[in-house]
Amino acid sequence: MITVSSLLNENWRERYERISRLNIRSSIYDVTNKCNLRCQGCFFFSSGEQHVEEETDLRKWEAFVDREKERGVNLAILIGGEPTLFLDRVEAFNRRIPSYCATNGIIKIPRDRFPDMIVGISLWGSSEDEIELRGRDVFSLSSRNYAGDPYAYYLYTLTPRQLGRSEEVVRRIEDCGLKVHLQLLSNDEGAAGFSWTPEQLTRARVEMDSLLDNYPKTVISSHYYHEVITTGMLQGRRWGFLECPSVTEPLDKRNPRPKRLIRFIRWGADLKTMHRCCTSATRDCTTCKDGAAHMSWVMVNKRAHIRTARDLKNWIEVYEMFAKLYKFIPW
Repeated sequence: MITVSSLLNENWRERYERISRLNIRSSIYDVTNKCNLRCQGCFFFSSGEQHVEEETDLRKWEAFVDREKERGVNLAILIGGEPTLFLDRVEAFNRRIPSYCATNGIIKIPRDRFPDMIVGISLWGSSEDEIELRGRDVFSLSSRNYAGDPYAYYLYTLTPRQLGRSEEVVRRIEDCGLKVHLQLLSNDEGAAGFSWTPEQLTRARVEMDSLLDNYPKTVISSHYYHEVITTGMLQGRRWGFLECPSVTEPLDKRNPRPKRLIRFIRWGADLKTMHRCCTSATRDCTTCKDGAAHMSWVMVNKRAHIRTARDLKNWIEVYEMFAKLYKFIPW
């Protein structure tokens, strides 16, 4: 009989046991419908998910977060819109539940108020690509705001146009003393030249692997994650709606249900609306390249990886990567 113990040596068993104790229960929250950018390809605005009546009463936010904590959530992923536009709402979460704040980095989160909250800074490529897709060179500002911050990292969304040029971007991130995680653009608004072809995805996997190998102290990633997100395959199964682990649980009518995140909900900024999944309700799931969704796909399918030592180590490395990105374990 194949067991975890039979596949792993002592060092790998210790790593497995460390992550097995984490019991992560996450949900995603739209802190606001407002943003100080309008990025071409942003799933939030392209899907119309901003059209809910935003709750403005801070006391209702605090009561809502208390209920979420009682529901068992131990990781609040704060998105928008731009969460830093409403730091009182961010604080309502961070005081009660370990929180991660996704931001474009234009507004600096005050560390005297949020000393150890994890901040993920979005980055869409080189200065030229950011100007085209986001309207300005956001990195020039965000890098000044967060240089050397031990609780911040860049979420670098690779695009087809970045192929062959991504190392320069990673080097700039390393030079300002920050970590970086890699994911791929899902071209929700059909920007010309930004949709992936199979050949480009193959090149992207090679490039991501090279970045991890050459910048191991800067890039938080794993080779197996690169394989899964670029091929859309996991143990012979193809990515799509019927496999996605990040569908809001009360809305999940799939039968049979796949392995999924326990109690996961994506909440709108009215504190009532539940969105379909962790990204866009209008996105074609077969084209989704969301990094967290693909990480979670690996994580919830542990049993499928208890086959060979390499398979199980792949699963451990992806789980460790997720835990590092949300600071459940050190970098």
